[in-house]
Amino acid sequence: MDVTVAIDCMGGDHGPHVTVPAALEFVRNDSEVNIVLVGIPDAIEAELSAANTKTGPRIRIHPASEVIGMDESPAIALRNKKDSSMRVAINLVKTGEAQACISAGNTGALLATSRFVLKTITGVDRPALAVVLPTISGHTYVLDLGANVDCTAEHLVQFGIMGASLVSSIENKPSPSVGLLNIGEEEIKGNDTVKQAAELLRNSGLNFYGNVEGTDIYKGTTDVVVCDGFVGNITLKTSEGLAQMLGTYLREEFNRNLLTQLAGLIATPVLKSFKRRVDHRRYNGASFLGLRGIVIKSHGSADKYAFGFAIKRAADEVRGGMLRRISERVAEFSRHTPTSFKEGDK
Repeated sequence: MDVTVAIDCMGGDHGPHVTVPAALEFVRNDSEVNIVLVGIPDAIEAELSAANTKTGPRIRIHPASEVIGMDESPAIALRNKKDSSMRVAINLVKTGEAQACISAGNTGALLATSRFVLKTITGVDRPALAVVLPTISGHTYVLDLGANVDCTAEHLVQFGIMGASLVSSIENKPSPSVGLLNIGEEEIKGNDTVKQAAELLRNSGLNFYGNVEGTDIYKGTTDVVVCDGFVGNITLKTSEGLAQMLGTYLREEFNRNLLTQLAGLIATPVLKSFKRRVDHRRYNGASFLGLRGIVIKSHGSADKYAFGFAIKRAADEVRGGMLRRISERVAEFSRHTPTSFKEGDK
């Protein structure tokens, strides 16, 4: 199945120096993916020249005259930069010239522009950011990671439906398990919104596991973990901070003296294997779910290796028919509980 992906080449901390080489390498390794490089033509062509590569049937340049800065206001970017590389890439998805787009740029601007241009799938009140995290048994998907700070119970159910559809499309699991992040496993735990969401999820037709705690995320208790964006973003940032602290501690201990340095040398194969298993670059690419198009947010500091995983995520979602799966599952649930989905944003 041929897949066309539009890449915002100007976004992120490194811009074309990372996005273009990553795209070229991905195209070499996947014969079914075509790439549209969106951005300032001169900057993109310079990277192609450095790689001794020219445009062709499978990789082409689509010009954009503006760039959204990493610290720009999303509202101002949406209103004033209609020819930004980010917006042009999203427009290519809307017109059907591409089936997915990727940006490492300003997260707020990407969320605002994607929602404005693509709109949401019928039955979805609010899109959500989903990220995959490593676990003891493999990995799990967590959403929302910050797109929605305040959520109703209905929104959390929609997140569960979209997360399950994502897992089904990428991993071919017909009935992935869904857990609701809470302060305890018991049904009586949590605030009113979470309790109402649990009740709706139990009657949603999803493979609802029940409430899960923070420790369950990295145990891999469920395939999908649902929470509001406030809790999800704090969870993600706390995890990143913990990983950085552990890495610092390990380096300090192995460099403490000559004996520990020797121990570190002996343990090098184990440390390399450990580093690979927890390498955040392998999990790069947050999915913006609920839109009428596939949008992937890459980490702003992603290198070529990490950005390649974001491209793979986009291609996998297209191949797995993720948009169709979300639409079908939301419509099915909406038929059974029409009032919940007619209430809209609260």
